[in-house]
Amino acid sequence: MIQPARCFQLLVLGAVAWAGLALVPTNRGWCQEKSVNPGINNSFQDPDVSQFVERFEKEGREVYDQRQAIVAATGAKPGQAVADVGAGTGLFTRLLAEKVGPQGRVYAVDIARKFVDHVEAACREAGLGNVVGVVCQPDSADLPEASVDLVFLCDTYHHFEFPEKTMRSIHRALRPGGEVILIDFKRVEGESSDWILNHVRAGQEVFAREVVSAGFELVEEKRLLKDNYFLRFRKAAK
Repeated sequence: MIQPARCFQLLVLGAVAWAGLALVPTNRGWCQEKSVNPGINNSFQDPDVSQFVERFEKEGREVYDQRQAIVAATGAKPGQAVADVGAGTGLFTRLLAEKVGPQGRVYAVDIARKFVDHVEAACREAGLGNVVGVVCQPDSADLPEASVDLVFLCDTYHHFEFPEKTMRSIHRALRPGGEVILIDFKRVEGESSDWILNHVRAGQEVFAREVVSAGFELVEEKRLLKDNYFLRFRKAAK
């Protein structure tokens, strides 16, 4: 077991090595006690859903424009259970619900109750009876153990304030051989916009390394998007 003093030293070193990153990989996991990006989810505490619908579901947003190709690339199959973690306005929840069909299930997971209520209502109106809303915690997806085959994270991971704990909860929720699709913004110094550099705390390599450290293996990278990357991880066998 890592002693408290040693854990504190590792956290200090990690903060120096990567500003804003409060995670430090060790042989047994990470020492993570504080948010890695405090305040990043403030706008979701009491969101105006209509404003976010206009922002998230509009032409010109890459993941919206490529939504059908993205859903096809996930490999979601009829009858599967899928979790859309960070569901937001439910754009991908609805598409995934159609993909898995009446015999499947989609969990719409979000920290904002207003988002979850909106997604559930929209799905009812669309005749999609296979969607279950889940209001999660900042450090957990709050999904039942071994309940899903696929977890979908689209422009969501960089909002995880406690990524190690959240990914561990996702690991528990996945069935053996279950997969995680991670889509997030490419963050490259000197190339990415100021918004991305200021908003997204780390780039692809760091996020991928964190997911692997939570018990996953990287099995695929698709060259599907321009501004975002698409990674597939699989729950590693014990």
